[in-house]
Amino acid sequence: MTSPPAELDALLERHAGTRYSAAVVRVEQGGRVAYERAVGTLRDDGGGRAYVDTRFDLASITKVFVATVALALVARGTLALDVPLIGPITLRMILAHTGGFRSGADYRTLFDEHVETFALREPLVASPGERVVYSDLGFLALGSALAAATGIALEPLIENELRALGSERVTFGRRARNEAIPATERDAWRGLVQGRVHDEKAALAGGVAGHAGLFGDALDVARLGEWYLGPRHGRRSPLPAALTEAAISEQAADPVLRRGLGWALKTSDANSCGASMSRETFGHTGFTGTCIWVDPLRDLNVVVLTNAVHFGRHDLRDVRAALCDAAVEAFA
Repeated sequence: MTSPPAELDALLERHAGTRYSAAVVRVEQGGRVAYERAVGTLRDDGGGRAYVDTRFDLASITKVFVATVALALVARGTLALDVPLIGPITLRMILAHTGGFRSGADYRTLFDEHVETFALREPLVASPGERVVYSDLGFLALGSALAAATGIALEPLIENELRALGSERVTFGRRARNEAIPATERDAWRGLVQGRVHDEKAALAGGVAGHAGLFGDALDVARLGEWYLGPRHGRRSPLPAALTEAAISEQAADPVLRRGLGWALKTSDANSCGASMSRETFGHTGFTGTCIWVDPLRDLNVVVLTNAVHFGRHDLRDVRAALCDAAVEAFA
């Protein structure tokens, strides 16, 4: 019978070369690393090994980093959660995906558009506050609103704010181009995408957007989770406890995935955090094959970074869930 950490090893190795070419898993308990492992190579044809500090295209985990910067601006009084930010839409609505923005748009219709302006002018699909519509366009609009509110371009704003909060290596893609970054997809538009943002809308925005575009390693993604987990257990956070608690508490109900502020909240055992994590669990996934899931009841923080989209646009939910279940078995 394999030991629980060995089960994590086995799961990671089992899918290398078929579901992803590169993967890193980091598990923290009580704010300290309990497990960290990298497997695979940067491309399916090699390209060098992946290491535990390899940076990945984080895809929609970008939304949580951007939400965190927005909350830091709330803490300083630059923004407010419940004051209209974009028309009648408040920051709380945007962060909880209840602003009414369309989910997304086919990038092939956007080549002649300024992407952020498109997001701001598109008709809403629901009344503000009415219901959850998970939205890239909402966070594209948020990026524009943050830059306008601070007078600072989005790229230096996000990167500098994250450094101030304690992140070390999270940047937008233009600062990752000379690094050994796992490749994502081969597509007819761009060929092999490696060291450049995978998300097409973010690419059309120059690689800098509020919904996607950040690159980072497992340590910095785990730090993001710890900023919200730590206060539940008496550990320090760079954000006020009232804001971290609000962010991981239900702001909007949804039958598939409840919403906090930036964070998704476990709603059923079908979510990609698996069956073993508690209903208190919060997290987020990224289309490229990334996720973070954090269980406050177990003081457990699980980060999975992969380049699954390198092998096609297939659902990685089973792999994410199995890794989270194995982490609970091993360390909770």
